[in-house]
Amino acid sequence: MQFDSVQLETFVAVVDEGSFDAAARRLRVTPSAISQRIKALESRLGQVVVMRGKPARATAAGEALLRLARQVSLLELEAIAAVRGTVDAQRIPLAVNADSLNNWFLPAMLDLSRTHNARFLVHQEDEEHSAEYLRNGTVLAAVTADPRPVQGCRVVPLGKMRYLPLATPEYAERWLTGKPLPEALAEAPMVVFNEKDVLQHRLLRKVTRRKLDPPSHAIPASAPFHEAVRIGLGWGMIEDQLSGSELAAGRLVEVAPGKYIDVPLYWQHWKLESGILDALTDAVLRAAQEGLRTS
Repeated sequence: MQFDSVQLETFVAVVDEGSFDAAARRLRVTPSAISQRIKALESRLGQVVVMRGKPARATAAGEALLRLARQVSLLELEAIAAVRGTVDAQRIPLAVNADSLNNWFLPAMLDLSRTHNARFLVHQEDEEHSAEYLRNGTVLAAVTADPRPVQGCRVVPLGKMRYLPLATPEYAERWLTGKPLPEALAEAPMVVFNEKDVLQHRLLRKVTRRKLDPPSHAIPASAPFHEAVRIGLGWGMIEDQLSGSELAAGRLVEVAPGKYIDVPLYWQHWKLESGILDALTDAVLRAAQEGLRTS
């Protein structure tokens, strides 16, 4: 079966933009034309590939097609550039965890933008879950904590992020003194990023050897998360690179001195002979070498 490249491009636009109207604006056609192309694609396949909703997204059947569509689009653009000698802007969808974005990853994007006409579309996702974006075709590459390659992908080790359990001295005085630490941690409020964030619970198990579930505040943004810890709302796991000066100044203290969690990170990307994907991988590895621990 052969696919119509215009229909594939339309399918990608609908999934990326989240609606037929937004896809129409991106492709500079009418919403009716978008609808007709998607219907023609679904009729050809005998499967519904777009779940109509807010946002529109790929169905289970559409996820495999989405991967193909992105690969075709990337390789077509590179082939056209090779023939014409000019490069159109290439959309590069990625999945990256919040702490990497806040810490070491952005320089890799800047590095690539100096040599390639790239337009990044970054999906922020927890490193334990970002590989799913590769499986369903949403992204070309991802920073993930999973060393097992997604089918059709390559895996490259990046390094480790080290997290320390930190709180203000005032918080520690109020919640963590006067009783054994395991007992105190069972009641002391903590800050989590969201329901997927298990770093604090991993530290609790490491320190107490028990499965604890103390009160928690969910703050799903890196800067406000850090600020919540800094003002004493709760204790939380913060990257060591971002906390050194505050520890030295006494504005923060370690909840469990000497205890930390290392999170190994990996770069997973599709197995494609693509110049821009290779260049992106090189840029990511350089940025990781500067920003992550190697041991």
